[in-house]
Amino acid sequence: MTHLHDLGAREAADAVRSGRLSPVELTDHYLDRIGRLNPQVGAYVTVTAEAAREQAARAEKAVLDAAGPGDLPPLHGVPVPVKDLNMVDGVRMTFGSSVFADMTGFTDDSVVRLLREAGTIMPGKTAVPEFGLPCYTEGDVAPPARTPWDLTRSAGGSSGGAAAAVASGLAPVAQGSDGGGSIRIPSSVCGLFGIKPTRGRISQGPVVPDLFGLSTNGPIARSVEDAALLLDAMAGPMPGDLYAAPPVEGTFLSYADRPPGRLRIARSRQPAVAGAEVHPDCVAAYEEASALLEELGHEVVELPPVFGPEMVPHFELLWGVMATMTPVPDGSEHLLQPLTRWLRERGNATTAPELFRAHAALQGVLRAAFPVLNEFDAILHPTLAQPPVPVGYFHDQEPEENFRRQTLFTPFCAAYNISGQPAVNVPLHWNADGLPIGVMLAGRLGGEGTLISLSAQLEEARPWAGRKPPIWDA
Repeated sequence: MTHLHDLGAREAADAVRSGRLSPVELTDHYLDRIGRLNPQVGAYVTVTAEAAREQAARAEKAVLDAAGPGDLPPLHGVPVPVKDLNMVDGVRMTFGSSVFADMTGFTDDSVVRLLREAGTIMPGKTAVPEFGLPCYTEGDVAPPARTPWDLTRSAGGSSGGAAAAVASGLAPVAQGSDGGGSIRIPSSVCGLFGIKPTRGRISQGPVVPDLFGLSTNGPIARSVEDAALLLDAMAGPMPGDLYAAPPVEGTFLSYADRPPGRLRIARSRQPAVAGAEVHPDCVAAYEEASALLEELGHEVVELPPVFGPEMVPHFELLWGVMATMTPVPDGSEHLLQPLTRWLRERGNATTAPELFRAHAALQGVLRAAFPVLNEFDAILHPTLAQPPVPVGYFHDQEPEENFRRQTLFTPFCAAYNISGQPAVNVPLHWNADGLPIGVMLAGRLGGEGTLISLSAQLEEARPWAGRKPPIWDA
């Protein structure tokens, strides 16, 4: 039996634009599923049903009034939720924190405005951990976000709600963001394709500063072409941005239909975090991906050491400082979760010279690394060092142990936030327990197109769209 949520975003957009599918029907379908299934997966923290139906009705009228499909934007009538770290004018925004449980957004983030211009309908805001700081989504304002492949396990974070929504059929695609792996981590544990774009590709404005350039918005989807289509809608610099990505030739979607050619690909499963051990299931996914790349005709070689444990203390120092960037009203610090308070205490204790030294040290590492990294078209790693973990695995620990476990869980992702390079999670492997295990491909600065072409080739060779979690047909 075929359901409306079986349609990808591109398929749904084509059907709406041609008049074969009503955006009202599509929106009602997703809102019905959200109402029935969201309590199980914890994908949405706020559902904007009334506003979504109003947007769908306007979208339907626009189809009737248009001279043809070409007059309509590329994602016209397609539901796309927004992460609750991004502001939407007039809609509740919690930052995953009880401190802001009743706050209402006062403007649209630039990426939200671009999604509106692309014709999307917003069914709601997806759940995040407090201030987006952890790699799991267990806040105080919503139930934990869970991977639909095993509802006892975490959907990851910080885009855990976004990934849970897409993997459960509660949205065709979703907007996420990634400051230390926050798109790739939940994409891995939810069996999805996610893109962290090149630094500067998508604006963080107008409210959120991009001081260190670690974080960027990006798409989460079931297919490569859907992620590329959403990236096209989200991409674009804005006045005041501190970083600018190299221009792309054509559209990102065009790369999904373009053979990558024979590429030189480096690989490494050596974690940058001291003491991190890569689980056999993650090794198996990595080795299978390596073999597949060679089968497809690519040259696969070992990556020389470029990122080591010396980076970790500097990144952790920046992460603590970033935790202080969200202003907390006087007298409300006690409402924060223990991990958030611990990170903010570390950040507030950091002096300006210490911050500048850490930033300079990371730049020194990158200056030595890029001549090596740029020898390759792509770089393969495990996305994570462990399979999906139970809900509470991190959250039920004291802050220091919580943070240590997170660091060991995701020792590969943050290096590419530091470097600003694009990176994707590719869902090629499921373990014996039926849990998704992703692999990560990183590219040259501005190289999203190559990663999209390569990932589409992998998807064609080992299709993953046929894999659906048990909740899919509910």
